[in-house]
Amino acid sequence: MEKVKKGPYALFFKRLIDIICSLLMMVLCCWLYAIIAFLVRVKLGSPILFKQERPGKIDSKTGKEKIFYLYKFRTMTDTRDDKGELLPDNERITPFGTWLRRTSMDEIPEVFNILKGDMSLIGPRPLLVRYLDRYNEEQRHRHDVRPGLTGYAQAHGRNNVSWEDKFAMDIWYTKNISFSGDMKIILDTVKTVLKREGISSETSVTMEEFMGTSEDVKAQWRAPN
Repeated sequence: MEKVKKGPYALFFKRLIDIICSLLMMVLCCWLYAIIAFLVRVKLGSPILFKQERPGKIDSKTGKEKIFYLYKFRTMTDTRDDKGELLPDNERITPFGTWLRRTSMDEIPEVFNILKGDMSLIGPRPLLVRYLDRYNEEQRHRHDVRPGLTGYAQAHGRNNVSWEDKFAMDIWYTKNISFSGDMKIILDTVKTVLKREGISSETSVTMEEFMGTSEDVKAQWRAPN
């Protein structure tokens, strides 16, 4: 994959917008954070925040993805079986947790990750660290940019598209970053959230685990003209 030459927006203004928007969200929505935090504590218990390591943008010096802690409001209980193992996701998620996911309210603590520079408002969603060794060479290019609070794939299918299609969308975005494109992704994301589309895959309350892509599997999605 050829190295993409980025314009002023991707190189400078995108990060500036991230900083300004994340600060505004924290100041203007502090009341919302307080209300949701209280409800999570009452309905789901402690801790209020879900914290997990996720891979970020590839460091130009080390050639490896920067690992950071992603923060969300928790949506599941810690219910365990007789052996002390966590129950499956669909048995631990509550109606309140489902509502948080449908409205994407569980994601809003990620503005702290955006302010820190771990993430951007728009970019490929940060996935699990254990997936890194399962990417093929092409798929790893999704980490050429900062991961996002939302992204092209989230605005066009969310969890209701295959992993291969999702990665194809992510990689297309890394090569086509623009201000107008990001604004369209934000508007499309709002529409997707309001319609409550793609919250779950056909077989999971979130998305099935990515186990890698075999050579004979190809993405069905095609880039827009």
